[in-house]
Parts: sequence; C-alpha cells; structure tokens
Amino acid sequence: MTEHLEKQQPGWRFDNSYAQLPEAFYSRQEPVPVKAPQLVILNDQLAKSLGLDAKSLRSESGTAVLAGNRVPEGAAPLAQAYAGHQFGHFTMLGDGRALLLGEHITPQGERLDIQLKGSGRTPYSRGGDGRAALGPMLREYIISEAMHGLGIPTTRSLAVVTTGEPVYRETVFPGAVLTRVAASHIRVGTFQYAAQWRTTEELRELADYTLERHYPDAAAEADAEVGGRYLSLLREVIKRQAALLAQWQLVGFIHGVMNTDNMTISGETIDYGPCAFMDAFDPATVFSSIDTQGRYAYGNQPQIGVWNLARFAETLLPLLHDDMEKAIELAEDAISQFAELYYANWLSGMKAKLGLFPLEQEEEADEALIKELLGLMQQYRADYTNTFRSLTIGDYEAVLSAHGGSAELGQWHDRWQERLGRQPESAEAARDLMRRSNPAVIPRNHRVEEALEAAVEHGDLSVMERLLSVLSNPYAYTADQDEYCMLPAPSSQRYRTFCGT
Repeated sequence: MTEHLEKQQPGWRFDNSYAQLPEAFYSRQEPVPVKAPQLVILNDQLAKSLGLDAKSLRSESGTAVLAGNRVPEGAAPLAQAYAGHQFGHFTMLGDGRALLLGEHITPQGERLDIQLKGSGRTPYSRGGDGRAALGPMLREYIISEAMHGLGIPTTRSLAVVTTGEPVYRETVFPGAVLTRVAASHIRVGTFQYAAQWRTTEELRELADYTLERHYPDAAAEADAEVGGRYLSLLREVIKRQAALLAQWQLVGFIHGVMNTDNMTISGETIDYGPCAFMDAFDPATVFSSIDTQGRYAYGNQPQIGVWNLARFAETLLPLLHDDMEKAIELAEDAISQFAELYYANWLSGMKAKLGLFPLEQEEEADEALIKELLGLMQQYRADYTNTFRSLTIGDYEAVLSAHGGSAELGQWHDRWQERLGRQPESAEAARDLMRRSNPAVIPRNHRVEEALEAAVEHGDLSVMERLLSVLSNPYAYTADQDEYCMLPAPSSQRYRTFCGT
C-alpha cells in the first residue's frame, strides 16, 4: 500500500479532470512500490518550467514519488483504457505498465499529465509484469529531450529512477521508472476504444472533453456548422498531425511503431520505443527489429499518418451527422485535406533548409531542386543531417566528397546558388534561415548507444549528460558539437532498435 505525502514540498499542484470522465475510460490503481528507489537523472530545466523544486524532487521523499512508492497530495492515480491498430491489427490495449498520477497545473496555468512509466501491473497488463528496464527509459529520456531541443512537439521526460529490482526480458536488466510529462495521453486509440466498446454518449463525453482541453477556440467557433464541434475536432487533429509528421521528415526522425495507440490527439510525439534518426538518406530506412515488412519506414510515415487519422475519423462518425452517409462524406472531405496540409508544411520546411524564403516567393523549379538533391543523397548514400549542415556552413567540398565528387552535384549546386541569388533577401539572411532550419547535431544512433552503455553497464552518467547538453541546442553550430556530427565507423551489421519502452 503506497502512502500519501502530508506536504507537497516539490510544488505539485494536481487536478484530475480526466478522472471525471466515465470510469469505463480508466481503472483507478496505485503504483506498486519498489524495493530501493534511486534517482538516476532529473531534468532540472523541465522541473523549473513546471514550477517544481528540483532539490525537493531529489530528496528521499521526492524520489519516492518519482518511483511510485508515494503518491503526492491531490494526485489520483489511474491506468487509462485504450485500443489500437498495432501493425494494422486492431486489439484492446491500455496502460499496461504506466499510471497517470494526475494533471499538474503549472504557474502559467498550463495543464500537463504526469505519468509514471514502469510503475507495475495494471488491469491492462495482459500477462506482463508492468515494469520497465533502465536502458529503454534512459533512451526515451534522451530522444524526447532531443526532440524538444529540435522544436518538435513531444512528450518530455522529468526523471528516471532505478527500482533496485531486476526486470526479466531476454536477459536480466535493472528496473527503472520514467516520469513522463505530456499535454495529455489521449490517443487515437482512446477514441477507438470508446467507439468499439462504449456508448455513443460516452464517446461524446470523450470528444467534448478533448475539445475543451486541447482545442477550446475551435470548439467555440464550430457549434453552428454542419458536423459542428466534432468535425472541428477532426480538422484540428489533422492539422496538428500534418505539421508534426512534416517536422519528423525534415529532421530524418523515424518513429518506428506508428500504431494508432501511439498517435496523440494533442499532436505531440509519444512512445519512443524503436525510434531512431536516419544517417544515410534512404526513404526505405527501417530500424525497428519488429517492423520486418517496413510498414513504418521513413518514407511511409506520412501515409501511415493519414491511415491513422482515417481510423480516428471513423470513431467520430456517430457524432458528425445522424445520416451515416453524410457523416462519411464529412469525414472523407476532412481527411482529404491532410495531403495538402502535410505537403505545404514539408515544402516550406525543405525550402527553409536550403535558405529559400516563404512560399509567396516560390518558383516552379523549387520543388524539383529539392527532390533532385534528395535523389542524389539517396544515390550516393550521403548523410542526411550532415549534407544540410555542410550546405549551411558553406562547406561545399564536404558535400561533394560525400557524393563521390559527382558532376551532377556540381550542376545542382550551381542551380541552387543561382536560385538564392534571385531572391531579394541577402546571402546572410539565407544562411541565418538555414541555421535555424538545419540542426548541426541529432542524437546519432551510435552516440545514444554509447551513452546508454556507459550509464547502464558502468553507472557513468557523464556520457549521457554531455550528449544531452549538446542536443539541448542543436541549432547552435558551436565547436563542441563538431565531434557529435561524426558518422559511426563502417559496420557490416545493420543498426537495429527494439521495443523496450
């Protein structure tokens, strides 16, 4: 039995609006206490932004909360129910090893979920132990914070605590609990669960709650329209996801497991399992060991995104219109907007990566110029991030070398320089735009593995801390980032990632 704190020393301010939904959407559950919790890493910058006292979080009582051994005052722990299409197959899911402590209200009035991941068995564990291993929790910490540094909407990581207990997978690992912060944990899969197993009125309650929490302005403006507030909800989620997926593509991020339960209604990136960043540019790149068919390959992510959104639209049909044919028509029209929204985000982002200013100055040949460069990068297996980095700092020789000294690249470079010369902005303004659009560093796979090995195998957090420091401002172009731009040594083994989070 977990004990409740008498004081909120770190500054927790919990409210529990999700718990006011029908109980069918969750199961009340307290975390399962662990043997010997020890704080591994705390995100001081995030704690400060949340209005929390880092010193109190580092204390024995603060660590007990982060481990799930104590429940802070005002929290109301629960495991959320949801369903999802996993690699295209629909199934019942839910928080099998995570608990939502509640919603913390920041000093700025922002409402954020505080979730413990690896906190023990729940009614949705489906035979699992409800625990998590240290390595995957640290991996989520690194990648989620790197995404935040890149300016991409994401859940965040507040802390990782070891449990003092082993976790048994293919071998024995040290157990850990991650504290995750999110705009919310409402997923496409949450709506799929409601549509499949709950009443229309319960589905409506979920939709109304989601609108008020994430899209209050859209809700207020849409009531008089055919399809009303629920069509507005669908459209807003489509907009958010179109923008998010374009941002993934622009930095070479591969999520790895884009199941519908891993797609948030808020538009944040969530669930950093077998994710990784692409080195050599290739749309067919897959890292996940379980994605044997390449369903979630880099080049497929936009199509999977719209497929997931279609599943979301299906759940809303009873709310869109009493006439099912009309409801389907409204949903299909909304979904059809995704491609244009996504492509506009991607194209403007790619233009910025090449120093080309907004769409109103677009030339017909811009799209071809972008696609030609990507084609050359794929042909010569040039590194995606370093190609744009080198173009940004004017290191044409590095780009040429990566492309085997090809004459085609030289011709492309001449056309690009001519195009830059035709826009009214100065060359300096174009370089500034490129620096803001092209990260100098990403969490390279070999650097992430290096940090995890040092932390898990040797208890050395310094490698991870330095990596996190470099990734916190990836657009800085400072000298201390240079070594993190280096590619891994050639290997005959393809890099693979695993679903450990």
